[in-house]
Amino acid sequence: MRTLTKFAAAALLAAVTVGPAAQAEVAIGYDDGMSASYANALAGKKVAFVPLAMSFDIAEGWVAGMQKQADSMGYDLIIRDPNWNTSAGAQAITQLIAEKPDIIIIHNPDLQTYGRLIRKATESGIKVIQVNLKSNVNSDVYIGADWYKIAEKQAQIMVSKCGSGSGKSGKVAIIQGIPTNATSAIGVQAFEKVLGEDSGIEIVANQAADFDPTKAHTIALTILKQNPDLCGMIGIWDAEDVGVAAAIRDVGKTGEVVMISQGAGAQSACDKVIAGDFTTYVAYDVAQQARDINNAIATLLQSPAEAGAQPFALYSPLKVIDKDSVHPDTCWTTDRVKRDN
Repeated sequence: MRTLTKFAAAALLAAVTVGPAAQAEVAIGYDDGMSASYANALAGKKVAFVPLAMSFDIAEGWVAGMQKQADSMGYDLIIRDPNWNTSAGAQAITQLIAEKPDIIIIHNPDLQTYGRLIRKATESGIKVIQVNLKSNVNSDVYIGADWYKIAEKQAQIMVSKCGSGSGKSGKVAIIQGIPTNATSAIGVQAFEKVLGEDSGIEIVANQAADFDPTKAHTIALTILKQNPDLCGMIGIWDAEDVGVAAAIRDVGKTGEVVMISQGAGAQSACDKVIAGDFTTYVAYDVAQQARDINNAIATLLQSPAEAGAQPFALYSPLKVIDKDSVHPDTCWTTDRVKRDN
């Protein structure tokens, strides 16, 4: 469920009371009393984005949406790509703090690595948006998935398919990502709680594949060989889970062993559902997240509040996708994000 805290409400209120000093600096066709101040609050500003990497679909989707607004409203979108290297990411954030953009958007690799830098940016007067992978440190905005709720939903589906009354063995395996990443650190708690509440479920394995599909494939094959009556596998990210699905296919049990995955809902995930590789898929919508990021940028640039003074969150709604619900527009493509945002 989308959550907009009282702090966000205060920020939005502040956004419409920006003083007239900056008005009339940007040529607009008509000023309705807010449109000029809105345009001037965004024009000429600098917004920086430090992703995990630009080489995968989630970051591409966010940037497609962000760039469209930046071009429309006349502010600079600066991208510093660490390409999966956390040291390079920390260096990029450090350099940006020295350059003092108006906003830094950060996609955290885990719960701790960038925490000190987020505090430093805020103390330097730079507003910070954390997207989809939050650190242990709050900033002005968090936009993204509620990792506990996603995993809770996955586990509930698994119970319905493999738990008490299903007539199945009840044997379930969990394939984690990187244990310090929010998806695993938070999500596995929900897996264990929900699965553990059903007496018909037995967790026979709980292993980390470090977001590596090849490693996930090897782990899954071993589990399947050790448990020929395995009922289901539950994964933490679709890009890793393709390795799990391949292992199930290799032993000839696609459609027999339940595979429940999660992720950003790109078209490739829907293709896996259609092919039967993913039995059920729980998605958050990158196109909607891109829109939320743009709205947060606009809100923060209009608000006179100091950095970190009014933190708020926008949690992404969830979508459950299976063969019965999937249709041509269920999942997103980068072109569609560019079109719709």
